[in-house]
Amino acid sequence: MKYILVTGGVISGIGKGIIASSIGTLLKSCGLRVTAIKIDPYINIDAGTFSPYEHGEVFVLNDGGEVDLDLGNYERFLDINLYKDNNITTGKIYQHVINKERHGDYLGKTVQVVPHITDAVQEWVMNQAKVPVDDDRKEPQICLGGTIGDIEGMPFVEAFRQFQFKAKRENFCNIHVSLVPQPNATGEQKTKPTQNSVRALRGLGLSPDLIVCRSAKPIEMAVKEKISMFCHVEPEQVIFIHDVSSTYRVPILLEEQGIIKYFKQRLNLPIDDQPSDLLMKWKKMADRYERLLKVCSIALVGKYTKLSDCYASVFKALEHSALAINHKLDLMYIDSTELERSTEAENSVKYHQAWHKLCKADGILVPGGFGIRGTEGKLQAISWARTKKKPFLGVCLGMQLAVVEFARNCLNWKDANSTEFDPDTKNPVVIDMPEHNPGDMGGTMRLGKRRTVFKTQNSVLRKLYGDEAFVEERHRHRYEVNPELTHCFEEKGLKFVGHDTEGKCMEIIELEDHPYFVGVQFHPEFSSRPMKPSPPYLGLLLAATGTLNAYLQRGCKLSP
Repeated sequence: MKYILVTGGVISGIGKGIIASSIGTLLKSCGLRVTAIKIDPYINIDAGTFSPYEHGEVFVLNDGGEVDLDLGNYERFLDINLYKDNNITTGKIYQHVINKERHGDYLGKTVQVVPHITDAVQEWVMNQAKVPVDDDRKEPQICLGGTIGDIEGMPFVEAFRQFQFKAKRENFCNIHVSLVPQPNATGEQKTKPTQNSVRALRGLGLSPDLIVCRSAKPIEMAVKEKISMFCHVEPEQVIFIHDVSSTYRVPILLEEQGIIKYFKQRLNLPIDDQPSDLLMKWKKMADRYERLLKVCSIALVGKYTKLSDCYASVFKALEHSALAINHKLDLMYIDSTELERSTEAENSVKYHQAWHKLCKADGILVPGGFGIRGTEGKLQAISWARTKKKPFLGVCLGMQLAVVEFARNCLNWKDANSTEFDPDTKNPVVIDMPEHNPGDMGGTMRLGKRRTVFKTQNSVLRKLYGDEAFVEERHRHRYEVNPELTHCFEEKGLKFVGHDTEGKCMEIIELEDHPYFVGVQFHPEFSSRPMKPSPPYLGLLLAATGTLNAYLQRGCKLSP
């Protein structure tokens, strides 16, 4: 097993996840089996209870793990399926060690950060690195891991300082991702932050084999030589990654700077120097992305619109689908509260700007979420999409609100609501699930991959999925459509075309006589891949560009 540790310096959010994913993509293109582990130093057991404004979206895995969004990058780039234990947190490690102490496994010894916590980290990494993540179920050959240098992450840094000797030099490589800022006052690229960051890492016992320098613009050769000299590495061990138009370009930039050749020598890998078919596909995809001329605009109506990472997987799923139909995505984030009447009274400019964005969009998407704030605005957007025949996709809460909107405006149940927002409503069209535990918040939802069975052949989404009898997608929800009321909706044209294996949980809705009005209880964005777009999102983009019917008539084949 070869281990590649990716550390970050200077600032957080520098792109460790994308760079680790891109390195994994290159190694996979050489025929190697790659897995990935993300280390987060917070004390939370998992990411499930975070506000999206804390760390971005919560990514959900097949096994129901609620994890950091970087694992989404790993899955999308490497086309693998990870597990919740691929995301290590301080909380998980300490819980594991404390449970062992309570069990008496330490035989009365004093339990300390060194060696017990650091040993637990190393043991966890070695065990998880062996778990197959590809469809062929073979053991991985390379394990990529990411951590940071904050004070709370020190036990992990110390664990890897020890681990580099346990694994041996030919099996362990450290990549340090740093920032090269360019102040506007001078316009000069500064190396001092990188020098300080590398010096601090060395002081902790880890010496970087590669230094990946992030910058706004391409870095000059003189800067590369200066970093090489002051950071004690060869010039070819300094890699530059400047801001690019799409993340698909990052593996190409790394490959052009000889990173495959370096890994072949440094880790003694049994690979060729020549790029493979997979890498050629990435190059074509990156080139195609940059040449796109036609634009498709989608309005994303949500409550966490101030930070794009809150909907990272949704954005990627839309981007994958847009690229598949040769369109550039114009994603307009609309804060759902700004569509509400209360905003018109408080700030009419914001209200009219939000509605202007919604009206000019080619399609409307209402993603998942929790809490009552902004739900009336989402209901307004859904009503607009339904009455004006605008292509619409509702995901999780988006589907539930589509049912609420239909009940209020088509069934004339004016007080119809979800019990999440109004526990005493006389028309509870959305109710909490039997397995929902209202006590603990963490890990108490319906989580992970579940099967959805199609009830009818006459379904747009079934055709988009390749006319399969069932699909398996990932879930993350506490509430569901009330199954006792579904017949009322179906009589008026809102069809429940998919349900769970027991026929109790409604999974997919489709509206008759509408170009594309679809709601799904699951989260299809978590399974979308750059070369395998998610069918519900692809359907939205096809409908928004007016090509859905032609696509279905061609037997769901994309035009060249």
